[in-house]
Amino acid sequence: MNAAVRAVVRMGIYVEAKVYFIYEGYQGMVDGGDNIVEVSWESVSSILQVGGTVIGSARCKEFRTREGRLKAAFNLIQRGITNLCVIGGDGSLTGANLFREEWSGLLEELAQSGKIEEEAVKKYVYLNIVGMVGSIDNDFCGTDMTIGTDSALHRIIEVVDAIMTTAQSHQRTFVLEVMGRHCGYLALVSALACGADWVFIPEYPPEEGWEDQMCVKLSENRARKKRLNIIIVAEGAIDSHNKSITSEEVKDLVVQQLGFDTRVTILGHVQRGGTPSAFDRILASRMGVEAVLALLEATADTPACVVSLSGNQAVRLPLMECVQMTQEVQKAMDERKFCEAVRLRGRSFENNLNTYKLLSHRKPDTELPKTNFNVAVLNVGAPAAGMNAAVRSAVRVGITEGHNMFAVIDGFEGFANGQIKEISWGDVGGWTGQGGSLLGTKRTLPAKYLEKIADQMRTNNINALMVIGGFEAFESCLQLAEARARFEEFCIPICVLPATISNNVPGTDLSIGADTALNAIVETCDRIKQSASGTKRRVFIIETMGGYCGYLANMGGLAAGADAAYIFEEKFDIRELQANVEHLTEKMKTSIQRGLVLRNENSNENYTTDFIYQLYSEEGKGVFDCRKNVLGHMQQGGAPSPFDRNFGTKISAKAIQWISKKLRETYRRGKVFANTEDSVCLLGMRRRNLLFQPVVELKDQADFVHRIPKEQWWLKLRPLMKILAKYKTSYDVSDSGQLEHVARHSPKEAEIGAI
Repeated sequence: MNAAVRAVVRMGIYVEAKVYFIYEGYQGMVDGGDNIVEVSWESVSSILQVGGTVIGSARCKEFRTREGRLKAAFNLIQRGITNLCVIGGDGSLTGANLFREEWSGLLEELAQSGKIEEEAVKKYVYLNIVGMVGSIDNDFCGTDMTIGTDSALHRIIEVVDAIMTTAQSHQRTFVLEVMGRHCGYLALVSALACGADWVFIPEYPPEEGWEDQMCVKLSENRARKKRLNIIIVAEGAIDSHNKSITSEEVKDLVVQQLGFDTRVTILGHVQRGGTPSAFDRILASRMGVEAVLALLEATADTPACVVSLSGNQAVRLPLMECVQMTQEVQKAMDERKFCEAVRLRGRSFENNLNTYKLLSHRKPDTELPKTNFNVAVLNVGAPAAGMNAAVRSAVRVGITEGHNMFAVIDGFEGFANGQIKEISWGDVGGWTGQGGSLLGTKRTLPAKYLEKIADQMRTNNINALMVIGGFEAFESCLQLAEARARFEEFCIPICVLPATISNNVPGTDLSIGADTALNAIVETCDRIKQSASGTKRRVFIIETMGGYCGYLANMGGLAAGADAAYIFEEKFDIRELQANVEHLTEKMKTSIQRGLVLRNENSNENYTTDFIYQLYSEEGKGVFDCRKNVLGHMQQGGAPSPFDRNFGTKISAKAIQWISKKLRETYRRGKVFANTEDSVCLLGMRRRNLLFQPVVELKDQADFVHRIPKEQWWLKLRPLMKILAKYKTSYDVSDSGQLEHVARHSPKEAEIGAI
């Protein structure tokens, strides 16, 4: 929430508006006085990394009464406030909408009782409202992610990872209770992200006789040498008769029926606290700026709207449509129409559920189809967190589809040397939370081994290939596609999954691994900024990885509140460096006495990190001192973030389903033969959709010298970072959201389509 507060304040001041804080939510608006305060630029300094909200929040009974709203209207009119930005859940937003609808009536009443002048009624004729959804449950329809959800998932996954090590040692079963009274999003996504054995959520109660089914599954897993079981229960979990299922009941059941050593952990308010994740900070900053733009453009006729995220796109939706749909979910659940409830939750929720069902329950061999196709999976390029989750998902979905799955060790080099082995369902257990690449990965491209690789493909009868990696993976598959004329073995379906911390693959807005790297950068920047709090007047210059792609430096800068980020894609010269030094010199005269500058490792061959450090040190003499920090390979390591685990899992499942479809289409006379352009594709996320794009078509979109896409969506967020760091710049509003309606999708759309 603080990132959103900061963005609204600074964007408001940037457009020369007066900005006020209302402390303690609606209670502060009703009480007035010192609860409504005009704020300055510096009021929101150093709050990005703080959890919770600095302006406080409170439930307010009084605001639910007309008398309370009358007081609130009076307090706003006193200060000439007619634009309200509300950050909260559906209750807060519904209240805001009612307030807006009653506004003119409230003013009339105030004028009649002589509390305000008739002039004021004419002057402040309507109230504009824009909402941002802050809720860890992600229970608001119309938005893919609410502010706070990703951070709550971080807390849950940290706990699950820690519990897994102790459970492993003692061969224990753990029942974890997570928040979500009416919405199972947190439970479902954390179950997906840690490969839980069973999950209980309100929207999808277990079938009759679930007690026995669950115990059979737990004991089967133990028989397969799995040393631990994890069961996740949402606090609002119910059975198909709407009777609640508690974590204690689940524990007692396991102990009685199986005699397993079982423990319960209730996470409680841990999930609401802690430092916000990089994703949440960027989401909230983007939404905050979007909210100010929406308020500036609002008229008496535009409905109150919420700004939200759809895929990777900022959108504006009518507030009441969203609220209505959110209430419909609850109604469907009360009426035990659970399939309807899942559908109303939206594409993203439905896909999470479908993917979880695919991956968690292994069907007996007798129920599996048998295709006799051999599908190989390999990692190429530098390791990225989330690669293992993608491999696990590919192997398990492949087995479910009836294929024989093969793992290639050490990329194309290993392929040429015949390091290929069949991999089973159990082999990939527990892989989701592992960082790096367990299959091993090399940067070697296939061009120099084409003959050997073709031999190995023939020997092992490989009918399809899934390549997980960065720019090298994209380039490798281009080489294989171009070598089809010489080697018939490459005439098979091939799919590339983008996985690299640099996020530099053409054809996708996001890559597996970039979110984890971004969190590592932001966490380090937070610590570095904190180290300056005692010394004052210090500027830090931090070098990030990413090759020639400035994604990490730019987004890291936005999430950590940097003063500047130097990247290769936006040329800079000595004049700009000088302007930045002068800007920091001015900043040191205020109460904010520290600076943060990020530099992408290849942003300029002459203006190196050392050069910039020396320049700043010289020019800032007597005003501030400098320190530099090269972050290095810590950005490649670490356990994958919840986002990367899920992104990897979901796109990998979708890729295998595509491969299965292509195998069926291209199987003729006892063999697979695919030589069309659309049989070598890259699966990428583009704005709101996951798309399969032929690599040959993406060739024109890539700059092969610098290994980056020619056009990158995140460059549009550059001005955002500059505005929030108090630079005068022009902000392109062409990409800002237009008011849309909430999409109600049909059940057909819900393959594993949305993220």
